[in-house]
Amino acid sequence: MRSATYFISDIHLGASYITDPRAHERSVVDWLHSIAHDAARLYLLGDILDYWYEYRTVVPRGFVRFFGALAELADAGVEITWFIGNHDIWIFDYLPSEIGLRVVDGSETVTIHGKKFYLAHGDAIGSLKPGFRFIRSVFRNSFCQKLYSAIHPRWTVPFAHSWSSSSRKSSGELARFLGEDREPFIPFARQLAADDPSLDFIILGHRHILLDMPVSASGTRLIVLGDWIHHFSYARFDGSNLSLIETSAITS
Repeated sequence: MRSATYFISDIHLGASYITDPRAHERSVVDWLHSIAHDAARLYLLGDILDYWYEYRTVVPRGFVRFFGALAELADAGVEITWFIGNHDIWIFDYLPSEIGLRVVDGSETVTIHGKKFYLAHGDAIGSLKPGFRFIRSVFRNSFCQKLYSAIHPRWTVPFAHSWSSSSRKSSGELARFLGEDREPFIPFARQLAADDPSLDFIILGHRHILLDMPVSASGTRLIVLGDWIHHFSYARFDGSNLSLIETSAITS
């Protein structure tokens, strides 16, 4: 019986710093196959692809096995929701129409089996550095997107991967827990839970850390999903309990 809900983020398929991109994709595909027997819903909480840009009549090469595995789940009746992150911003209508998934830009509050979830990638949370705030606004500006689409992919794709790689090297605070007094998601989650005590779970990605902690007296839990680079982690909700699971990469 399909009743489980899965949450995963920060896979970064196609990243130039991944040593073996094919093995990386295969491990994700194997994980998707492993949840096919009981998954009712799958939430992809951003930065699933390290770079993606849909032009009007063409799409980037690659990720065929991954997209195929998602399509198999969707065809089997699994509800798939993709929250765009700061790397996979430019998903437009191709993946929703071809695979049958839903795209969310921002946050969403949903109720699953009577439990209330706040879901988001998390890149807009906390005090953003001015440079990141500027880049984020440019990337989401429709006029800038049209200008970008006019540039030939032979230049935009290498540029995007180079930028992603340099951004990763300079982001020393990612993938490292900063402590309760500095971790940006914790005060955000506490305030969110104070504003809405009915929340059961706040699930975020982006930070590449594993975190499961209560943030309110009413029992609201903050879950940060880790990634599929170092932790090979995800969360599973069985209808009553939510587990944050760290694994070794699943391979055939």
